[in-house]
Amino acid sequence: MKFSQLYAVWLFWPAVAVVAWGELSPGGGSVFHIWDKALHFTAYFGLAGIAFVALWASRAVSWRRLFWPAVGLVVLGGALEIVQGTVGRDVSVWDEVANTLGVGAGNLAGWAFVTLFGARRLVEAGPPD
Repeated sequence: MKFSQLYAVWLFWPAVAVVAWGELSPGGGSVFHIWDKALHFTAYFGLAGIAFVALWASRAVSWRRLFWPAVGLVVLGGALEIVQGTVGRDVSVWDEVANTLGVGAGNLAGWAFVTLFGARRLVEAGPPD
């Protein structure tokens, strides 16, 4: 496992904790709703990118196995959005849309990262097509 993949493995769970804390901490939110959506997009973009790079390290990974963590992140975002209503925050379907778009873009960025840096031998080769 190369350094970038090992780093992603160790970074994923603390990143999930930070995102959950940010979504559930009271007093969150913003007057500028577009900024709030950008925060949701960015958080899930990062989580998905980290997860993709971390999972790419596994020799047993396939494209189907890369799909389920993405679904899990979308479900996590939805669950946290529902729980927000219990801590005095607003529940918004548009936050979940931003989360989902972030997961999709993060997976694409993760794929681009391992493709680009895999060619430079900074990341081990992943699953065959």
